[in-house]
Amino acid sequence: MASYNIIHLVVCLTFLSLLQLPMPSHCADPGPLQDFCVADLSSPLLVNGFPCRKPETVTSNDFFFDGLQKRGRVFNPLNVNLTEVDVFAFPALNTLGVSMNRVEFLPEGENPPHTHPRASELSLVTEGKLFVGWVSTQYILYWKVLTAGEVFVIPPGLVHFQRNVGEGNAVFYAFFNSQNPGISKIAPTLFYSTPLIPDQVLTTAFNVNQTIIDLIKSGASVLLP
Repeated sequence: MASYNIIHLVVCLTFLSLLQLPMPSHCADPGPLQDFCVADLSSPLLVNGFPCRKPETVTSNDFFFDGLQKRGRVFNPLNVNLTEVDVFAFPALNTLGVSMNRVEFLPEGENPPHTHPRASELSLVTEGKLFVGWVSTQYILYWKVLTAGEVFVIPPGLVHFQRNVGEGNAVFYAFFNSQNPGISKIAPTLFYSTPLIPDQVLTTAFNVNQTIIDLIKSGASVLLP
């Protein structure tokens, strides 16, 4: 009986120790289970991703995208033009765990603080001079001024931004390890949610009065999608 109790205790302690080991986690989309799965964006099915089109309906054109060669013609109020190459624009990315953006800035253009909740970001500047920075959960700002050919990496889910600090236009490409990295812009998230966050919460969070919150709201509308 004594030996049985000792063995039982050892098994229990071993099991408990295993529970304390760091469990593997994935900061990117899960791996595909087939060669490809071109997204059927019209499907009514709701899954984590999109259903696949039938392989016999897929052609070489489905794996081709030419939208990045076009220069920006329409810039938002912050002087930024964005071309997204995610699963919605390029359905062949479905299940592949990758996507990218092309972002062009006019002088003093800015991509304001935001996060990508589902992906890391690798930023490559190809033209101009770009101030790129992100803030850790310890509130430390990591930043660089990038010029053509230089790269900066941004960990998943952290607040970051880009600003053109050169005299001419700037262009960078953002590469993500998700087919749909998502974006959460800080100002619209706080001041234009549906329903709105109560002003009492905002005045306390920023330690300001109602007048300041109203002033921020009146100007933050330019940041809406």
